[in-house]
Amino acid sequence: RIAGSSTVYPLTTAMAEEFSKLHSRARVPVSSTGTGGGFSNFFIPGKTDINNASRPIKDSELKKCKKNGVEPIQIQVAIDAVTVVANPKAEFADCMTMKQLEKMWGPGNPPEKWSAINSSWPNEELELYGAASTSGTFDYFTETVMGEEDAHRSDYQATEHDNTIVQGVMGSKYAIGYFGYAYYDSNKERLKAVKIDDGDGCVKPSLKTAQSGSYPLSRPLYIYVSKKSLQRPVVKAFVEFFIRKSATDLVSQVGYVPVTEEIKNKNLRKIGVKPGKSAK
Repeated sequence: RIAGSSTVYPLTTAMAEEFSKLHSRARVPVSSTGTGGGFSNFFIPGKTDINNASRPIKDSELKKCKKNGVEPIQIQVAIDAVTVVANPKAEFADCMTMKQLEKMWGPGNPPEKWSAINSSWPNEELELYGAASTSGTFDYFTETVMGEEDAHRSDYQATEHDNTIVQGVMGSKYAIGYFGYAYYDSNKERLKAVKIDDGDGCVKPSLKTAQSGSYPLSRPLYIYVSKKSLQRPVVKAFVEFFIRKSATDLVSQVGYVPVTEEIKNKNLRKIGVKPGKSAK
């Protein structure tokens, strides 16, 4: 039983489908609830075995886990590039600086129009779509762009469903949003990825720039498995399968960067498995 991050959801779903081909009797239900929602509502109370997470577990969540007798094991499964997307007709929204993103999404007297951020941009109202506050993507974006936890404007279309962001940005020339790279990768014909400038020039999100770290909004993705759940053979078999596959092209096919062999082997040791060849 798996819940958590909407960003990690497509990767875990792909892993579950491949695992089920080898183990037809195994059922691996996966829910998209947001990282925080998955931890608080399912993983910490012991209702799930695994939580997908697009950020590291918080100290407050660890304390609740300990109180409930849940011991989480952190496993990095991919690298993501959080992608800011605009409507393809928005020719003005080609590259943005981190300062412009901070001004656009920050809570202090947030601008209502594009021109308030850059005078050369249209004098049209901003239409904003982004992650809900229970999302790890929300936490990551807020801390990386604004530099402070929860420092995010509230007057935007907040959702745990990334396809809602796709539809919203597609529907208006003056809309903009953000989510994990895989959702952009699946909608390249309908959305435009905004390049980000963190002082070293405009960098477009891609698997290559995420892997190199040159893209300013690249980040690791995780699953957290309960140590108690690992005692169940089906859970341990699935987690081992996931770890081995996390270093293969299956990850890049979904739209993320695979982990290195070193990280894969480290993760295998975490669950008490000797490293070997990657799964085919």
